[in-house]
Amino acid sequence: MTGNPTLSPKVYSDAALASRGEPMTVQGAVNKTGILLILLACSAFYTWQHMDTAMGWMVGGMIGGLILALITSFKPTWSPITAPLYAIFEGLFIGGISSIFEQRYPGIVAQAVALTFGTLAALLGAYTMGLIRATNGFRRGVVAATGGICLLYFVSWILGFFHIQIPGIFGAGPVGILFSLFVVVIAALNLVIDFDMIESSAKAGAPKYMEWYSGFALLVTLVWLYLEILRLLSKLNRRD
Repeated sequence: MTGNPTLSPKVYSDAALASRGEPMTVQGAVNKTGILLILLACSAFYTWQHMDTAMGWMVGGMIGGLILALITSFKPTWSPITAPLYAIFEGLFIGGISSIFEQRYPGIVAQAVALTFGTLAALLGAYTMGLIRATNGFRRGVVAATGGICLLYFVSWILGFFHIQIPGIFGAGPVGILFSLFVVVIAALNLVIDFDMIESSAKAGAPKYMEWYSGFALLVTLVWLYLEILRLLSKLNRRD
């Protein structure tokens, strides 16, 4: 299993069984991921340039991104079209929320971007050199932790309708900072599982469109990691 639901083994195994024509490659998945990141960055920059309307762009991007993520997850064959659209909408969301954080804590976005891509580079380097591997025990631990975090966020969201907050974890105190640090680590470790799944799927001969799907899935993890780093940095800034 993988902690990222978009990178479930079933999606890749089903695609491999149905494969016809040219298979996916790891380099192809890397190239598609790069294209998606560029699209996300461009749409995020557009929103960034319109800070006065950032809230509207953020909400629109969040809703559009969620819809496209669901479509892509259930219809991987559509990913050559839906993945770029997802990146554009997610960029609007990222640009909007980033501008809001930047207004409150100047310089925080540059720090979050640097830490996100620094983490990606470090883990990719460690994975490439064989210093870290997605063993069965590693997978089970990351998947369990990811599921627990998602459940906690869902419960917190439901409680919010009744004006009830889970104490500590969303605050800027020691408990809140430790919780955010834990979530950042788990989000980062999901990247390792993603790398392994993409590599294994390329060896299994998954079809070419799965390069776009792989890029989409990696983007989902990177966006999550960025948002959690942004949340952690905002808590640290509140303590100053």
